[in-house]
Amino acid sequence: MGVGAGREIPRRTFLGGLAAMGLVSDGSRGTDRGVTTAMRDVDFPRHDPQRVQAVVGASHRDLERVRSLVLEQPALAKASWDWGFGDWETALGAASHTGRREIAEFLIAHGARPTIFSAAMLGHVDTVRAFLDADPGLHLLHGPHGISLMRHAEAGGAPAEAVAELLIERFGPDERPFGTRGDQALEVRYGGRYDFETTPPLHMSVGVRNEWLMVGVGDEPSSRVLGVEEDVFHPTGAPAVRLRFTVEDGSATALTIEDGPVRVTGVRSPR
Repeated sequence: MGVGAGREIPRRTFLGGLAAMGLVSDGSRGTDRGVTTAMRDVDFPRHDPQRVQAVVGASHRDLERVRSLVLEQPALAKASWDWGFGDWETALGAASHTGRREIAEFLIAHGARPTIFSAAMLGHVDTVRAFLDADPGLHLLHGPHGISLMRHAEAGGAPAEAVAELLIERFGPDERPFGTRGDQALEVRYGGRYDFETTPPLHMSVGVRNEWLMVGVGDEPSSRVLGVEEDVFHPTGAPAVRLRFTVEDGSATALTIEDGPVRVTGVRSPR
């Protein structure tokens, strides 16, 4: 396991950094005093991370699950989850880039904070226009997972066509890359499991999925990456993070993750 600048990062600081990146869970800071058994592994009074992840995940597709969670704990309508490397996504953000109008409207009605991305998907063209009149550079912002404003408008379908037309009229077609296209050559070069000597142990997987080169914690790559330079990428939802592959004879042997003060290296398992 590598650390940056030749200095040792204290274990607590290091694990806290990984938790902030979504690489390990950090639910051990609570106390048993006045806490029920059910809450013992939760950083009470903060919301249970599993419920936060559940509502954000369900907001991609499952209105009834979202309704159940939010009606039980209304503040979950504003919940935000880090899918890894600082790729933060709110429940409303999830509904917005997947075009789930009913979920988005339910979340807003229960306290979720509307954004330019939710307005684009919902077809609120006057709201989007007002944002862009105030700051035209906002059209360059990416939402969760690096998804552009135009793609949010496209997710909204026919009700959001006026937003898409506005964006094209002002800025032209959105031709920015959505990630690095994957093929068999990239699978051979980078694909596989990378083991990190952390506590608890961590492994990550890299591979080509749905024609994209992807990386993820555990056994299944889940986040698209975008090339920066040869053998260096960043997750599309975290452009400041660097994923540096050490390559020998055309095949990666290690993966180094750099995120501010956190720098860790994992070794690629034999194929």
